[in-house]
Amino acid sequence: MKRLPDSELEIMMIIWELDKPVTRMEIESHMAGEKKLSPTTILSFLARLEEKGFVAVEKEGKNNVYIALVDKEIYVQKESWNILKRLYNNSIKSFLTALFDSRELSDREFLELEEFVREKRLDQRR
Repeated sequence: MKRLPDSELEIMMIIWELDKPVTRMEIESHMAGEKKLSPTTILSFLARLEEKGFVAVEKEGKNNVYIALVDKEIYVQKESWNILKRLYNNSIKSFLTALFDSRELSDREFLELEEFVREKRLDQRR
């Protein structure tokens, strides 16, 4: 699965968020205020996403509707592992150090991390 450039990922995030077949106009209306793109630019990104196998296009009346073919969770999981591999040499400790050295964690965040690790350990033992 190819890594998406930020511009295409932004379009996919909208499609995933809406969780239904969507038109270009629906995508455009959900774009962040500062990042409004022209209709032709959105259509170009959608064409690229179709070429890469991320969306399918179907005709609905006069409009094209775009349907996600790639599950968000699967994409995010693969991209997360790619980041861990590329930037942190597969070291979760290095990743967490980079993430949390710039600020202090709250007690609640520590508890959440501890609970997550505890659950993962239990899952692996089963």
